[in-house]
Amino acid sequence: MESESGATRKRRLLTLRSFLLTLGSFVLLIAISCFVIMVGVGKWLVREDPLQKATAIAVLSGGIPTRALEAAALYHEGYAKEIWLTHPDVHDSVLKQFGISYPSEDDFDARVLRHVGVPAKAIHVLQAPIVNTQEELDAISTELQNRGGDKVIIVTNKSHTRRVHILWTMYYGSRGDVIAHGLPDDDFMANRWWSDPGSVSQVTHELLGIINAWAGLPVQRIPHPEPEVMAEGPNTPPLAAD
Repeated sequence: MESESGATRKRRLLTLRSFLLTLGSFVLLIAISCFVIMVGVGKWLVREDPLQKATAIAVLSGGIPTRALEAAALYHEGYAKEIWLTHPDVHDSVLKQFGISYPSEDDFDARVLRHVGVPAKAIHVLQAPIVNTQEELDAISTELQNRGGDKVIIVTNKSHTRRVHILWTMYYGSRGDVIAHGLPDDDFMANRWWSDPGSVSQVTHELLGIINAWAGLPVQRIPHPEPEVMAEGPNTPPLAAD
């Protein structure tokens, strides 16, 4: 009986050891996978295309004046004959009721372009109001289709190029082709993004945006309050494009 009891105990120990080894290997595999994903996600977000001539160069909102300056450089290199600027949907109409001038972001970008030698006739503002990347790409792709163009160069930050591609491919690819171009001097740390607060913020923002795109864009623009509501709350900040 003692011999059988000892053999049973031994088998249980062997089974437990085998289970712990399997569990440990599984946990290690998960940890390694998470580490590889964490290290590689910064590089994955950067998805740029070789430059080629296009119908226009479109500047996504944000990053004044760096995106406009890069678009001007591409224009002077002959990649397109026009530069398109999107029009962020700020509440300038409310301020105009009080006689207050509120230049929009495309106004500043246009000034930057003119300052570096881009002629006014080559600068085209897309008048459709936008508040996020999805609406910007909708406006740009619509203009491209209306012009009968085949491709457009989109200037943005490097970490933003993957999301631009995903959104364009999923929702606007039938209107033409996109060439995503990141800023050459972008400060995004793709290789060590976790060590830089700014890069961490970019990665988090882009991943959430990509998940939203893959999910079918359940998170849409937030309806803007009417001017009367804005007048009651003067400290309410305008929504910015992301």
